[in-house]
Amino acid sequence: MSEFDQKARDWDTPSKMERARTIADAIRSKISLSKDMSAFEYGCGTGLLSFELKDDLGPITLADSSEGMLDVLKEKIRSRSVDNMKPAKLDLSKDPLPDDHFDVVYTMMTLHHIPDTRQILKQFYTLLNPGGHLCVADLDKEDGSFHGHNFHDIHKGFDRNKLAAIAEEAGFTDVTFTTAYELTKEVEEGTQTFPIFLMVAEKG
Repeated sequence: MSEFDQKARDWDTPSKMERARTIADAIRSKISLSKDMSAFEYGCGTGLLSFELKDDLGPITLADSSEGMLDVLKEKIRSRSVDNMKPAKLDLSKDPLPDDHFDVVYTMMTLHHIPDTRQILKQFYTLLNPGGHLCVADLDKEDGSFHGHNFHDIHKGFDRNKLAAIAEEAGFTDVTFTTAYELTKEVEEGTQTFPIFLMVAEKG
């Protein structure tokens, strides 16, 4: 059982729900969403971000590699009678890309867990329809305090200019950044605030 499987049942805390609401608002401010648009969320967890965006979009595929997270997500979809969200167990580091293509691809606090940033951005580019948008919400570059200094298998946030260059290398255009949220968290060094950016990019 993975760490995320173990945390799934207690994942939906008020602070995580607030973060998802704020990031959803930031996405809406950058992209004109509509029910005619299909969407793909990668690293969806329990679906917090997609639940905030579901009334603005058409069909949404929610992908994650954690069975525990997906089990909670499925229960939430059933209990709320949501008809435009489809969970999928998927790890793009080893599984083939879905056959479908999408108008919007988005992730929240997922990219820093993926070792090969270049590969995943190229995969997101492939999954998008022409004119589609990628939205990535994640941590600005930090010193490792966010997860603790014993974590070595993840990125310690991202430098915005370097991430923009990688996105452009993957084929994206019109790459923009805004600060979507500021997360205050108790870490080893005490209370610390971590900015979360929203990167929006277009497939030309």
